[in-house]
Amino acid sequence: MTKILDTLTKPKHRAVVMSVREIGKTFIEGGQPLTILCGGGFDLHAGEIIALVGPSGCGKSTLLQCVGLLEKPTKGHIYIGDAAVVKMDENTRTRVRRDELGFVYQRHNLLDDFSALENVMMPMLTAGVSDTHAEIRAKKLLKSVNILHRATHRPGEMSGGEQQRTAVARALANNPSVILADEPTGSLDPKHAKVLFDLLLKQVRDNKLAMLFVTHDMTLAKRADRIITIKNGIVG
Repeated sequence: MTKILDTLTKPKHRAVVMSVREIGKTFIEGGQPLTILCGGGFDLHAGEIIALVGPSGCGKSTLLQCVGLLEKPTKGHIYIGDAAVVKMDENTRTRVRRDELGFVYQRHNLLDDFSALENVMMPMLTAGVSDTHAEIRAKKLLKSVNILHRATHRPGEMSGGEQQRTAVARALANNPSVILADEPTGSLDPKHAKVLFDLLLKQVRDNKLAMLFVTHDMTLAKRADRIITIKNGIVG
C-alpha cells in the first residue's frame, strides 16, 4: 500500500518532446570557418515553456533554425520525440517539421496574396486536410486569437498585431507538439507586444503544448518555466 501511495503523490513524469545534445554549427564565410554553436544542449518536456536568451549574435536564431529542421547542425544530435532528425532525408524532415512543429517569427511571414483565413488553412492543406475541414479549423483558430473578424483581409490590410495573431493561429494549424518562436513580439510596440505574448502563452497553455522562444526581453523570459542561455557558443 505504501508503494502505491508513494506513486500517487509523486509528480507524473513529463515526456521529452525535444532533446538537443552537443549541438554545433559552423558556417563558411569568405572561405573561413565561423563557428556559432559549439556544444551543450537541453531537453524540452511536454507542456513546458523555455525562454532562450543571450546577447545579439550569440546563435539563438541559429539554434532555433537547427531544432526547427530548417538548418542541419554541423555536429550533435536533435531528437523530436524519439526520432533522431539530423540524419533524416529531406522529405522526412519536411514531414516532421510540418506535423510536429509550429513557427512564429519576429515578422509574421504571412503570404501577402492570401487572406488571413487562407494563410491559416495553408499548412493544413499541404498536410492533406480537405478544404472544408481546413476552413472550419482555421476559423476556430482565428476566433481563439480574437481575429476572426479580419478573416477575409490580406496581411497588407491588417495591423502588425493582427498579423502576428494570424501567425499564431497558423502555427497551431496542424496541432504541433512544439511551438518555436523567434522574438515573436520584436516588431510590436510594448502595449501590443504584451497583448500578443499573453495570447501566445494562453494558446500554448490551453493546448498543452511545449514552446521554445527566443527573446531579448527578460520580463518575457521570466514568464517561462525555465530560461536557457547561449554563452561562448555553449547552449545550456
